[in-house]
Amino acid sequence: MTKRRKVIVHIATSADGYIARSDGDLEWLTSRPAPKGFYGMNAFMKSIDTKLLGRKTYEVSLRMGAKFDSESRHIVFSRHPPPADAPSGVEFVNDAIGPFVSRLREQPGKDIWLMGGGEIIASFLDAQAIDEFVISVAPVFIGDGIPLMARRDRHMPLDLCSSDRFEDGVVQLHYRVRKQP
Repeated sequence: MTKRRKVIVHIATSADGYIARSDGDLEWLTSRPAPKGFYGMNAFMKSIDTKLLGRKTYEVSLRMGAKFDSESRHIVFSRHPPPADAPSGVEFVNDAIGPFVSRLREQPGKDIWLMGGGEIIASFLDAQAIDEFVISVAPVFIGDGIPLMARRDRHMPLDLCSSDRFEDGVVQLHYRVRKQP
């Protein structure tokens, strides 16, 4: 029997819960010196082979110089048609999240990284399509910006799997999402 692929949100936030400034700027995060092992990202990257992004996160990633190589499958959720200059390794979809994730989980492969942003994370959570959150909380308040997830009226219990504190003050929280009836 093959292992069920998990959808994991692995993301950094400010101490006040923002994943980026309102314009997508991440300087508050990227200017920090990263510790050896980069908060476990190197090991995490070996455990995934598919990356899911919202369109805005995709566009910010391109502006920041991200390379969309063939080592991972990149799927962008967008209500807009794909841009003509999209890299060849990037798929654009506008499918309903629940059925799409069910099909994706049935395919052989490693775990799936839901990179963000806040809108797509909220939509996946509403569809009960997220298995785990790994949230690295940077010790800084930025006051305003893009929240970890878009606001919705919800109650979604989590189980804490682990917590780690790094030398630079970053705290990493690993949660499992409790399945709702």
